[in-house]
Amino acid sequence: MEQYITYSEEVLEAREQGKPIVALESTIISHGMPYPQNVKTAREVEQIIRDYGAVPATIAIVDGKIKIGLSDEELEMFGKSSNVAKASRRDLPYLIATKQLGATTVAATMICAELAGINIFVTGGIGGAHRGAETSMDISADLEELAQTNVAVICAGAKSILDLGLTMEYLETKGVPVIGYQTDVLPAFYTRTSEFAVNFRADDVETVASTLKTKWDLNLKGGAVIANPIPEEHAMDEQMIKNVIETALQEAEENHISGKEVTPFLLAKVKELTGGKSLESNIELVKNNAVVGAQIAVSFHSQS
Repeated sequence: MEQYITYSEEVLEAREQGKPIVALESTIISHGMPYPQNVKTAREVEQIIRDYGAVPATIAIVDGKIKIGLSDEELEMFGKSSNVAKASRRDLPYLIATKQLGATTVAATMICAELAGINIFVTGGIGGAHRGAETSMDISADLEELAQTNVAVICAGAKSILDLGLTMEYLETKGVPVIGYQTDVLPAFYTRTSEFAVNFRADDVETVASTLKTKWDLNLKGGAVIANPIPEEHAMDEQMIKNVIETALQEAEENHISGKEVTPFLLAKVKELTGGKSLESNIELVKNNAVVGAQIAVSFHSQS
């Protein structure tokens, strides 16, 4: 196993010194945001995690290895390169074997984090069940990963381009706890609320950390969703986002866009129709998740 994993200097040092480490994905850099905002955001998020007492480990596939922690130059490379493959669970073996550049999705980052002994992972939002998934079976690999991989995902919920009700049903079936951080309802990424209740509410990071520790002490396999709403001042108007998404969905249908092309199309459309405001919100919610994620990691580490 170890022949496939390599660590940055900073992460190696953190492992040796027994410091809390927080995993970060790389798809958000290569596919989630335009350059240079992507690299700038990645650096800022890493710094927030350091400021709150943990060590950031951005994960990616480089030169036939899973790289746990990226150098500044590597962050820049992932931000600028156009030939970076999007790596989910099914893609990892092929991309590693063929020594391609791969940016890890939520699912792949969870797998790599667990291999490296990292339990806490900060991202923007998770994937979910797509609208119409009851007939199309279009369900993100993120949900299946949460069912079997022991990593907690701190996120701002799932984007409302998805079917949030079906997403919650799927997670319930798989026994994945959805913990609302200072909220009773599932946040919907750009907005703070949705009509769906979370399973449990936690008002402090200690409660989250001790819940995670207990879960894994009991050998209850799988991750957890820590749903952390976007800060009030950066949230978007719920009705406006609803209208924008309806318009985008209609356009996707008219243009016969389907399968894995749907999400990038919808996100680009949402960005266009909100005049770029959705990108600003995206950046702010990731930073906010980094604050909470680092605090959870520090608390979890102190209890372990």
